[in-house]
Amino acid sequence: MGEAGIPDLSAVIFDVDGTLADTERDGHRPAFNEAFAIHGLDISWDAEEYGRLLKVTGGRRRIAADLRSRGFGDAADDLAADIHETKTALFRERILAGDVMPRPGLVSLVMSLADQGIRIAVATTGQRAWVEPLLGELLGGGIVEVVVTGDDVSRLKPDPEVYLRALDRLGLSPEDALAVEDSELGLRAATAVGLATIVVSTDYTADQDFTGAAVVRAGFDGVDPLLATGCRRVHRQWWTMRQACRR
Repeated sequence: MGEAGIPDLSAVIFDVDGTLADTERDGHRPAFNEAFAIHGLDISWDAEEYGRLLKVTGGRRRIAADLRSRGFGDAADDLAADIHETKTALFRERILAGDVMPRPGLVSLVMSLADQGIRIAVATTGQRAWVEPLLGELLGGGIVEVVVTGDDVSRLKPDPEVYLRALDRLGLSPEDALAVEDSELGLRAATAVGLATIVVSTDYTADQDFTGAAVVRAGFDGVDPLLATGCRRVHRQWWTMRQACRR
Protein backbone atom coordinates (compact mmCIF):
# COMPACT_ATOMS: atom_id res chain seq x y z
CA MET A 1 0.00 0.00 0.00
CA GLY A 2 1.35 3.40 -0.97
CA GLU A 3 1.07 6.76 0.70
CA ALA A 4 -2.27 7.85 2.17
CA GLY A 5 -3.56 4.31 1.79
CA ILE A 6 -3.50 4.41 -2.02
CA PRO A 7 -2.60 0.98 -3.45
CA ASP A 8 0.61 0.58 -5.42
CA LEU A 9 0.52 -0.53 -9.05
CA SER A 10 1.89 -4.08 -9.20
CA ALA A 11 0.68 -5.31 -12.61
CA VAL A 12 -0.76 -4.16 -15.92
CA ILE A 13 -3.19 -6.52 -17.66
CA PHE A 14 -3.49 -6.05 -21.43
CA ASP A 15 -6.23 -7.04 -23.80
CA VAL A 16 -4.84 -8.30 -27.15
CA ASP A 17 -7.06 -7.64 -30.19
CA GLY A 18 -6.96 -3.96 -31.05
CA THR A 19 -4.89 -3.23 -27.94
CA LEU A 20 -1.49 -4.80 -28.50
CA ALA A 21 -1.90 -4.69 -32.28
CA ASP A 22 -4.55 -3.29 -34.60
CA THR A 23 -5.47 -6.82 -35.61
CA GLU A 24 -9.06 -6.55 -36.69
CA ARG A 25 -9.27 -4.72 -40.03
CA ASP A 26 -6.14 -6.07 -41.73
CA GLY A 27 -5.46 -9.20 -39.65
CA HIS A 28 -8.54 -11.16 -38.63
CA ARG A 29 -10.83 -9.84 -41.39
CA PRO A 30 -8.72 -11.09 -44.35
CA ALA A 31 -8.26 -14.42 -42.57
CA PHE A 32 -12.03 -14.76 -42.15
CA ASN A 33 -12.56 -13.96 -45.83
CA GLU A 34 -9.93 -16.46 -46.93
CA ALA A 35 -11.54 -19.12 -44.73
CA PHE A 36 -14.95 -18.43 -46.28
CA ALA A 37 -13.45 -18.96 -49.74
CA ILE A 38 -11.72 -22.20 -48.70
CA HIS A 39 -15.07 -23.52 -47.47
CA GLY A 40 -16.74 -22.60 -50.75
CA LEU A 41 -18.79 -19.69 -49.45
CA ASP A 42 -19.32 -16.50 -51.45
CA ILE A 43 -18.92 -14.29 -48.38
CA SER A 44 -16.45 -11.44 -48.04
CA TRP A 45 -16.65 -9.00 -45.14
CA ASP A 46 -15.59 -5.49 -46.10
CA ALA A 47 -14.13 -3.16 -43.46
CA GLU A 48 -17.44 -1.47 -42.69
CA GLU A 49 -19.44 -4.68 -42.38
CA TYR A 50 -16.75 -6.22 -40.19
CA GLY A 51 -16.90 -3.20 -37.91
CA ARG A 52 -20.60 -3.86 -37.34
CA LEU A 53 -19.97 -7.56 -36.75
CA LEU A 54 -17.46 -6.78 -34.02
CA LYS A 55 -20.43 -6.17 -31.75
CA VAL A 56 -20.64 -9.98 -31.60
CA THR A 57 -17.83 -11.19 -29.33
CA GLY A 58 -15.85 -14.26 -30.35
CA GLY A 59 -14.91 -15.18 -33.92
CA ARG A 60 -16.93 -18.39 -34.08
CA ARG A 61 -20.03 -16.66 -32.72
CA ARG A 62 -19.46 -13.80 -35.19
CA ILE A 63 -19.41 -16.24 -38.12
CA ALA A 64 -22.48 -18.10 -36.85
CA ALA A 65 -24.45 -14.88 -36.41
CA ASP A 66 -23.67 -13.81 -39.96
CA LEU A 67 -24.48 -17.25 -41.39
CA ARG A 68 -27.83 -17.26 -39.61
CA SER A 69 -28.60 -13.81 -41.05
CA ARG A 70 -27.92 -15.31 -44.50
CA GLY A 71 -30.41 -18.13 -43.97
CA PHE A 72 -28.15 -21.03 -42.97
CA GLY A 73 -30.45 -21.89 -40.06
CA ASP A 74 -29.54 -24.89 -37.90
CA ALA A 75 -26.40 -25.60 -39.96
CA ALA A 76 -24.84 -22.26 -38.97
CA ASP A 77 -23.18 -23.34 -35.71
CA ASP A 78 -21.41 -26.44 -37.02
CA LEU A 79 -20.31 -24.69 -40.20
CA ALA A 80 -19.09 -21.71 -38.18
CA ALA A 81 -16.94 -23.99 -36.03
CA ASP A 82 -15.26 -25.48 -39.13
CA ILE A 83 -14.70 -22.08 -40.74
CA HIS A 84 -13.33 -20.65 -37.51
CA GLU A 85 -10.82 -23.48 -37.17
CA THR A 86 -9.56 -22.74 -40.68
CA LYS A 87 -9.47 -19.00 -39.98
CA THR A 88 -7.44 -19.52 -36.79
CA ALA A 89 -4.81 -21.52 -38.70
CA LEU A 90 -4.66 -18.83 -41.40
CA PHE A 91 -4.31 -16.01 -38.89
CA ARG A 92 -1.58 -17.90 -37.06
CA GLU A 93 0.31 -18.19 -40.38
CA ARG A 94 0.02 -14.43 -40.87
CA ILE A 95 1.41 -13.83 -37.39
CA LEU A 96 4.37 -16.16 -37.84
CA ALA A 97 5.11 -14.52 -41.20
CA GLY A 98 5.52 -11.21 -39.37
CA ASP A 99 2.47 -9.60 -40.94
CA VAL A 100 1.07 -8.28 -37.63
CA MET A 101 2.88 -5.34 -36.04
CA PRO A 102 2.57 -3.88 -32.53
CA ARG A 103 0.72 -0.61 -32.14
CA PRO A 104 3.13 2.35 -32.15
CA GLY A 105 4.48 2.98 -28.67
CA LEU A 106 3.45 -0.41 -27.26
CA VAL A 107 6.93 -1.91 -27.01
CA SER A 108 8.28 1.21 -25.27
CA LEU A 109 5.45 0.99 -22.74
CA VAL A 110 6.00 -2.69 -22.04
CA MET A 111 9.76 -2.26 -21.66
CA SER A 112 9.24 0.63 -19.25
CA LEU A 113 6.87 -1.48 -17.16
CA ALA A 114 9.39 -4.31 -17.01
CA ASP A 115 12.18 -1.88 -16.07
CA GLN A 116 10.14 -0.64 -13.12
CA GLY A 117 9.27 -4.14 -11.93
CA ILE A 118 5.61 -3.90 -12.86
CA ARG A 119 4.31 -7.34 -13.81
CA ILE A 120 2.66 -7.85 -17.21
CA ALA A 121 -0.33 -10.07 -17.94
CA VAL A 122 -2.76 -10.66 -20.79
CA ALA A 123 -6.51 -11.21 -20.51
CA THR A 124 -8.15 -11.98 -23.84
CA THR A 125 -10.94 -14.20 -25.07
CA GLY A 126 -9.00 -14.89 -28.28
CA GLN A 127 -7.74 -18.42 -28.86
CA ARG A 128 -4.42 -19.51 -27.39
CA ALA A 129 -3.42 -21.03 -30.76
CA TRP A 130 -2.82 -17.54 -32.16
CA VAL A 131 -2.51 -15.44 -29.00
CA GLU A 132 0.74 -17.04 -27.82
CA PRO A 133 2.51 -16.76 -31.20
CA LEU A 134 1.36 -13.14 -31.45
CA LEU A 135 2.76 -12.31 -28.02
CA GLY A 136 6.05 -13.90 -28.99
CA GLU A 137 6.23 -11.94 -32.24
CA LEU A 138 5.25 -8.62 -30.69
CA LEU A 139 7.01 -8.74 -27.32
CA GLY A 140 9.42 -11.67 -27.33
CA GLY A 141 9.65 -14.34 -24.64
CA GLY A 142 9.73 -13.91 -20.89
CA ILE A 143 7.93 -10.55 -20.75
CA VAL A 144 4.34 -11.62 -20.17
CA GLU A 145 4.00 -13.49 -16.88
CA VAL A 146 0.34 -14.55 -17.05
CA VAL A 147 -1.72 -15.28 -20.19
CA VAL A 148 -5.44 -16.01 -19.92
CA THR A 149 -7.22 -16.75 -23.21
CA GLY A 150 -10.61 -17.80 -24.43
CA ASP A 151 -9.51 -21.43 -23.96
CA ASP A 152 -9.43 -20.80 -20.20
CA VAL A 153 -12.91 -19.33 -19.73
CA SER A 154 -16.50 -20.28 -20.45
CA ARG A 155 -17.85 -16.75 -20.85
CA LEU A 156 -16.58 -14.05 -23.22
CA LYS A 157 -16.23 -10.32 -22.58
CA PRO A 158 -18.06 -8.25 -21.41
CA ASP A 159 -18.30 -10.98 -18.78
CA PRO A 160 -15.42 -10.36 -16.33
CA GLU A 161 -14.36 -14.03 -16.01
CA VAL A 162 -11.12 -13.55 -17.97
CA TYR A 163 -10.02 -10.72 -15.66
CA LEU A 164 -10.96 -12.64 -12.54
CA ARG A 165 -8.78 -15.53 -13.72
CA ALA A 166 -5.88 -13.22 -14.58
CA LEU A 167 -5.97 -11.60 -11.14
CA ASP A 168 -6.19 -15.01 -9.49
CA ARG A 169 -3.11 -16.26 -11.36
CA LEU A 170 -1.25 -13.08 -10.49
CA GLY A 171 -2.29 -13.44 -6.85
CA LEU A 172 -3.45 -9.82 -6.82
CA SER A 173 -6.54 -7.83 -5.93
CA PRO A 174 -8.10 -5.41 -8.43
CA GLU A 175 -6.67 -2.52 -6.44
CA ASP A 176 -3.14 -3.67 -7.31
CA ALA A 177 -3.55 -3.76 -11.11
CA LEU A 178 -4.41 -1.66 -14.14
CA ALA A 179 -6.19 -2.88 -17.28
CA VAL A 180 -5.51 -1.67 -20.83
CA GLU A 181 -8.34 -2.15 -23.32
CA ASP A 182 -9.47 -0.79 -26.68
CA SER A 183 -13.24 -1.35 -26.67
CA GLU A 184 -16.41 -0.73 -24.71
CA LEU A 185 -16.95 -4.46 -24.17
CA GLY A 186 -13.43 -4.88 -22.81
CA LEU A 187 -13.82 -1.84 -20.58
CA ARG A 188 -17.04 -3.27 -19.13
CA ALA A 189 -15.30 -6.57 -18.39
CA ALA A 190 -12.40 -4.86 -16.62
CA THR A 191 -14.42 -2.37 -14.59
CA ALA A 192 -16.85 -5.11 -13.53
CA VAL A 193 -14.10 -6.46 -11.27
CA GLY A 194 -13.03 -3.01 -10.10
CA LEU A 195 -9.96 -2.48 -12.29
CA ALA A 196 -8.81 1.01 -13.15
CA THR A 197 -8.75 0.91 -16.96
CA ILE A 198 -6.95 2.83 -19.67
CA VAL A 199 -8.68 2.67 -23.06
CA VAL A 200 -6.49 3.02 -26.14
CA SER A 201 -9.08 3.21 -28.89
CA THR A 202 -8.89 2.16 -32.54
CA ASP A 203 -10.67 3.39 -35.68
CA TYR A 204 -13.31 0.73 -35.02
CA THR A 205 -13.89 1.65 -31.37
CA ALA A 206 -13.27 5.41 -31.17
CA ASP A 207 -16.99 6.27 -31.07
CA GLN A 208 -17.94 3.71 -28.41
CA ASP A 209 -19.08 4.55 -24.87
CA PHE A 210 -16.07 4.60 -22.56
CA THR A 211 -17.86 5.82 -19.46
CA GLY A 212 -15.97 4.53 -16.44
CA ALA A 213 -12.52 4.51 -18.02
CA ALA A 214 -9.71 6.10 -16.03
CA VAL A 215 -8.24 7.58 -19.24
CA VAL A 216 -9.12 7.34 -22.94
CA ARG A 217 -6.31 7.75 -25.49
CA ALA A 218 -6.08 7.44 -29.28
CA GLY A 219 -2.73 5.64 -29.06
CA PHE A 220 0.23 4.68 -26.90
CA ASP A 221 2.53 7.13 -28.66
CA GLY A 222 2.18 10.81 -29.46
CA VAL A 223 3.25 14.02 -27.74
CA ASP A 224 2.74 12.39 -24.32
CA PRO A 225 3.55 8.70 -24.83
CA LEU A 226 2.12 6.24 -22.32
CA LEU A 227 4.91 4.77 -20.19
CA ALA A 228 5.17 3.13 -16.77
CA THR A 229 5.25 6.47 -14.93
CA GLY A 230 2.01 7.48 -16.64
CA CYS A 231 0.40 4.17 -15.74
CA ARG A 232 1.34 4.68 -12.09
CA ARG A 233 -0.10 8.20 -12.20
CA VAL A 234 -3.39 7.08 -13.77
CA HIS A 235 -3.70 4.22 -11.28
CA ARG A 236 -2.99 6.49 -8.31
CA GLN A 237 -5.44 9.17 -9.47
CA TRP A 238 -8.16 6.58 -10.07
CA TRP A 239 -7.89 5.14 -6.58
CA THR A 240 -7.52 8.56 -4.94
CA MET A 241 -10.80 9.58 -6.55
CA ARG A 242 -12.47 6.31 -5.57
CA GLN A 243 -11.43 6.69 -1.94
CA ALA A 244 -12.58 10.31 -1.89
CA CYS A 245 -16.02 9.25 -3.19
CA ARG A 246 -16.34 6.68 -0.38
CA ARG A 247 -15.84 9.26 2.35
